[in-house]
Amino acid sequence: MSASGLLSLAGWYFLPGLVTGYVQTALYAILIRAGDPKPAPGSPRFVRDRRRIHICVILSYLLYTVYEADYQLQVAGDFYQDLGVAHDVSERAVQSRFRRLTVQFHPDKASGPDRSTVESIYVRLLLAKDTLIDPTKRFAYDRFGPQILQWQQAKTIRDYIMTGVQNTGGYYIGTGAVLVLLSVFGQLQTGKFWRYLVMASLFMIELYVMTRTQFPTTLSRMINPILINTSLRPPYLPFQMLELLRKIAVTFFIAMAQLGPLLKGPQPAASDGTVVSSQQIDRLEMLSRATDQEITRLMGLELAPFANDDPAMKPLRGSIKEWLIGTP
Repeated sequence: MSASGLLSLAGWYFLPGLVTGYVQTALYAILIRAGDPKPAPGSPRFVRDRRRIHICVILSYLLYTVYEADYQLQVAGDFYQDLGVAHDVSERAVQSRFRRLTVQFHPDKASGPDRSTVESIYVRLLLAKDTLIDPTKRFAYDRFGPQILQWQQAKTIRDYIMTGVQNTGGYYIGTGAVLVLLSVFGQLQTGKFWRYLVMASLFMIELYVMTRTQFPTTLSRMINPILINTSLRPPYLPFQMLELLRKIAVTFFIAMAQLGPLLKGPQPAASDGTVVSSQQIDRLEMLSRATDQEITRLMGLELAPFANDDPAMKPLRGSIKEWLIGTP
């Protein structure tokens, strides 16, 4: 998992709780009239309001994370957008489009402070043209993105696929290791089986997309036509769709891990109305077990001298048990 991915994980664990506290304070300041008492921390209403706000904050952050991932893809763009051509453009049409653009962006026709900008645009257009007119590079670019430009050792489609599979496998191994590590530390306990099943399924989807000559049917016949007709955003390339799916999968699992305890409802309340957390219940249960074991050990020590006196054992055991427990 990349450094940006780790930062995103950290954001998931710290931001929702921090934002929840600020939002709850702000809502109380707005909705509760001046002079009226605000719910005290730990009271049933305070805990109930915090739980609902926390759920809304997590869902909002989930939607924002998906939007941000898609926005970053749009900002990065792709070679088809740079040239202003469709995904099914022919190699001849790519050449023709590039020649028309060079009339506007050729460095020899620029001067002054704009020359460096024009040169950078021209270099990117040239790189886009050289990639898309080469069937092998175009196949690899559609499925793996601009990282293929660094794969100098790859020459054939098979070379690109093998390199791409190795990189993808490394990503899933790293992500899986992080998820397992979080589970060891008591995080991401909700939906363990489904989390690993979906990650394995996503890996198989990537393998399928990498090794097929055509775009995935879902992308070419459903998603992209809707995007083109509605002009919501430029159509996806396979590598963009896979990158977005990775982001959605990881963030969704983290969100569900945080939502799971919240969706189970409020924690049980004590007799005085204060809310008892699950951690407190666990500690009480552990204390009860330790107390029971200690009572059993003390009874064994006290009854040891009477081990062979069966008639006296029964009433004596009952008397010692009542004394240890404190029963009148």
